[in-house]
Amino acid sequence: MPVVRITDVAGEPFRGGATYQTIVGDQEGSTPIRIGIQTSPPGYRTPLHSHPYMETITVMAGEGEAWLEGSDEIVALQSGTTLVLPEHTRHWFRATGNNPLVTLGVHASPHRIVIVHDE
Repeated sequence: MPVVRITDVAGEPFRGGATYQTIVGDQEGSTPIRIGIQTSPPGYRTPLHSHPYMETITVMAGEGEAWLEGSDEIVALQSGTTLVLPEHTRHWFRATGNNPLVTLGVHASPHRIVIVHDE
């Protein structure tokens, strides 16, 4: 099995200043899942979006908050928190602390597909 060292993976810049490192997966979709690490600077917020497959997001470092479709409350994010998002569940998250919010995302798909929604 291949070994991936996170320090060897280049970050892909996102609008707003976040970066995303694809740890497992490639453009060809040669793996059944995609795993990535997103590093979001303080104040960064994702757009309201969903995915046509299940996704999990685990907070590795930092603080933030998230909104998930079907809930009226904002979820506090801290190290060790995992969100389990069924397919087509609209959501957003943001970094609220003074340090970057670092999240590990697992996409149950060979391709990372993001559907952005109007707010």
